Amino acid sequence: MNLFRKKDVGELIAESQGSGLRRCLSATGLVMLGIGAIVGTGIFVVTGQAAAQYAGPALTISFVFSAIGCVLAALCYAEFASMIPVSGSVYSYSYATIGEFMAWFIGWDLILEYVFAVSSVAVGWSGYVCNLLAGWGLDLPANITQATLNYFPDSGWAFSGSIINFPAFFIVALVSALLMNGIKESSWVNGFIVVIKVSVILLFIGFGISYIDTSNYVPYIPENTGEFGNYGWSGIMRAAAVVFYAYLGFDALSTAAQEVRNPQKDMPKGILISLLICALLYVGVTAVLTGVVNYTELNVDAPIALAIDKAGEGLNWLSPFIKLGAIAGISSVILVMMLGQSRIYYAIAKDGMLPKVFSKVNARKGTPQNATIFACIVSGLIAGLFPLQVLVEMVSIGTLMAFTIVCISIIVLRHTRPDLHRPFRVPWVPTIPILGAVICLLQMFSLPLGTWLRLIIWMLIGFVIYFLYGKRHSLLNK
Repeated sequence: MNLFRKKDVGELIAESQGSGLRRCLSATGLVMLGIGAIVGTGIFVVTGQAAAQYAGPALTISFVFSAIGCVLAALCYAEFASMIPVSGSVYSYSYATIGEFMAWFIGWDLILEYVFAVSSVAVGWSGYVCNLLAGWGLDLPANITQATLNYFPDSGWAFSGSIINFPAFFIVALVSALLMNGIKESSWVNGFIVVIKVSVILLFIGFGISYIDTSNYVPYIPENTGEFGNYGWSGIMRAAAVVFYAYLGFDALSTAAQEVRNPQKDMPKGILISLLICALLYVGVTAVLTGVVNYTELNVDAPIALAIDKAGEGLNWLSPFIKLGAIAGISSVILVMMLGQSRIYYAIAKDGMLPKVFSKVNARKGTPQNATIFACIVSGLIAGLFPLQVLVEMVSIGTLMAFTIVCISIIVLRHTRPDLHRPFRVPWVPTIPILGAVICLLQMFSLPLGTWLRLIIWMLIGFVIYFLYGKRHSLLNK
């Protein structure tokens, strides 16, 4: 029964009061952090690959379907974040509702999500930086700009001949240094970057519309090749599961709840508003992108840059702005994902299930510096060693699992703790949470078998760590 021991919600909130983390984020700051986290590699990189490999121009349908699932999950996140405004996101919510073992399980899943999110976004950043430098006549050597390993569905893993993707490792280290300087300073930098990248996206949509070739929309839903997930409606579903990664970010806001001035009111606003704004931007960019460039040509690391080049002289002036905007925008995603990752380490370590060194907060900066340094090392190495496609699919399955558990936990807590104060309440329970969980599960089952196998291996490693270390060192055990 020790596997299902729970932390009291009142104790969770009381612990957060003397944590050393500083409450300095407003609702506007949260929305900016949300947009900063969501709009990045998903729109600047994954859109092209998902259109080329799975859905074709119908990727717009995939984005809408994913957005519906996200909104349903976001409502559940908003209730939890207003009710239990502490660091740790779903990990902390699960500890209070389902019990320790499931809390560890979802915490380990969140580590997977954020580690691979930072890594994949860093790889996308590297692609855009190399593209921009090449346009200026500065070609970096291939052996320091490509992943050390390649993955081929037919033959498996192979060495690429590259030493490491150095630009990807570099940006992770740079952002980590900024985060260690303080949450307030990081929020200012993020806000500045968000203004730049949203302006660039609106420029691309506004000017790109006139360069759309409607023949690129035919067929709008390419015929299935006979294999599940390769075009057709199954391809739309698989693309929805992959681009679900593009919406990753709003859940990272909940990891910063302990650093928000008025979390009960501001967390729901930050989560829902940032998600809705980004959904509109995604659909607009996808429609223009697949209209300017035929979907068969979009399997590249920098698809928007390719679209600018395809449009010719009319949009050439926009090319450097798009590339700089993409680089800046992707940097802000890394910043928020690193923020989320370090706060997960901090929350789990504070409960004793990871070494206490990760729960220490720098008294002067108010940040968990040890957790941030560890997150930097792990994410930087993975970004340098592994290719983008594998990283994206791992992020998607980890995120979908987290969202499913959040939706289910809302129903559980409504029955077990109806007395809790809920500043924000999900409407139409259990209908909304059930629909959110079903949509997330449908997208999970659309992902390749190899992704599932890697998830299972990751979870098995987590189980071993829990039973050898976490269970015995848990504060509830003591």
